[in-house]
Amino acid sequence: MEKIVCTCGHENAVGTKICGNCGRPLTEEAKSQKVLDMKYDGSAIRSKTYNKSIVDKIWNFFSSVKVGVSLIIITLVVSSFGTIFPQEFYVTAGTDAERALYYQTNYGSIGTLYYNLGLADLYSTWWFQALVGMLGISIIVASIDRGLPLHKSLKNQRVKRHESFMRRQRIIAEGAITKEDTSKTLDKVEEKLKKLNYKVRRDGTALLAEKGRFARYGPYINHLGLITFLVGVMLHQLPGMYVDDSMWIREGETRAIPGMNGYFLENKQFIFETHDNDPTTAQIQQGVNAVAKNYQTDVVLYKQSEDALPGQTDQLEIVKEYSIRVNHPLEHDGFALYQMDFRLNELKAMTFSLTNKETGASLGDVTIDLRNPKKEYVIDEQTKVILVNYFPDFTGFNDKGEPQTATPNPNNPAFIFNMITPDTPEGEISFVAIQQTVEGSGTGENLYKMSFKGVDTINMSGLTIRMDKTIPLLVVGAFIFLLGLTIGSYWNHRRVWVELLSDGNIRLAAHTNKNWFGIKKEINVLTEYAHLPQYIDQLDDEDDEKIKKETIE
Repeated sequence: MEKIVCTCGHENAVGTKICGNCGRPLTEEAKSQKVLDMKYDGSAIRSKTYNKSIVDKIWNFFSSVKVGVSLIIITLVVSSFGTIFPQEFYVTAGTDAERALYYQTNYGSIGTLYYNLGLADLYSTWWFQALVGMLGISIIVASIDRGLPLHKSLKNQRVKRHESFMRRQRIIAEGAITKEDTSKTLDKVEEKLKKLNYKVRRDGTALLAEKGRFARYGPYINHLGLITFLVGVMLHQLPGMYVDDSMWIREGETRAIPGMNGYFLENKQFIFETHDNDPTTAQIQQGVNAVAKNYQTDVVLYKQSEDALPGQTDQLEIVKEYSIRVNHPLEHDGFALYQMDFRLNELKAMTFSLTNKETGASLGDVTIDLRNPKKEYVIDEQTKVILVNYFPDFTGFNDKGEPQTATPNPNNPAFIFNMITPDTPEGEISFVAIQQTVEGSGTGENLYKMSFKGVDTINMSGLTIRMDKTIPLLVVGAFIFLLGLTIGSYWNHRRVWVELLSDGNIRLAAHTNKNWFGIKKEINVLTEYAHLPQYIDQLDDEDDEKIKKETIE
């Protein structure tokens, strides 16, 4: 790689603005500056030096601060789209068609567009993960591009610096010492700077005092925290790292727990309790008839035996019995099951009587399990009812006159029966829904009907299953980020160069990455104690005669 050789003989990498040995300006831009740009101590930044190969162009793209800020803004804006409507996880419907219908029913055409664009499952989409990945790459590349050269420059600082370097600092002082005894001036300077918590290095008649160097690494610690946090977020997509699922379970039902492979849950009983006192006027106006005191689900957690087949429920071992209440989840093996919702008096079964319409005589009763209906219900040898079709959540007829169902939940059940009796051995077709019956087999009015006789209800519990193995990583990332933020905000890097000249004068230069008021106060204290000439701030006093306009090589 091509090198830039300084007058002092030191070889510097291409792109270096200030010699790493003596501090002389190496570029025309640096030579023309009244005050040197000390952001990276003049070290060579790869993205600002090379732009020829495709690797250079990719590197420069991701190392750009503008690109990084743009990616952050785009990520925030896109993330906000996911909060317009609930994400798919919070939708109780199960199939794609049911979820699409949910967004259409609740939010209209905008909801349909929202779902079709994939925004209903935004944070799991490949392109959102790619966007987060690009942001992470940008942070890593920018940190390497600027952090490593800065670290090398700060680590290899020399005590003696060229006159042109000293005179191009913002705070400078040069002149005679106000006391005749100059032999102990550097000793006094060193003594006072150490009392001000500076680390002091000496090289002959030159001195370098430094403190707070770690403050320069604050932004890069921030970056490390952000990268750690982003890695934790992206690990959510790996199986076994993150579970955030839900389930509905009825009383007396035993179901496999989503996300907890090999575990089953039995709902023994759902308990709903209300306060004895009447609702307030405001609650009544909001339609609240009773104030909930407690709702809980008494459950039994089972684990499937190792030799059992997937889904097999006859080889279950009891793990724990527990009452799940709000803010009191069932916890086991890193998982937590929370009580999130409930449904009271959900339809469980409906009983119909096969009745002669003219005489009112009943041939027998049929009880239909709304969750697991049979295809055929036999009353006797010559009498049976065939369930031709079942619509758990009947919503009406389509353009072709066909019945439709919105969900698989028995919210508004409807049935198509084929009634076979001794009088009608070929059967009669009847469509039965709540408050609606349509008869017809193509031969006229039916002789028999399915008369509603009764209904059985059951309570349901809505549980949320959560497990997150990335939480420690997210906590560590957040801690590292806050640590870097604190370091970068409340500390600053200060340096003071002092050199005794051969003519008996003394030269001083000082620099800080921020808080110039603070370093000026310390220079004032040092000046008074060691009897040094008064400093000037080159950015405050543009016409000071002590600042030489020419560059001394």
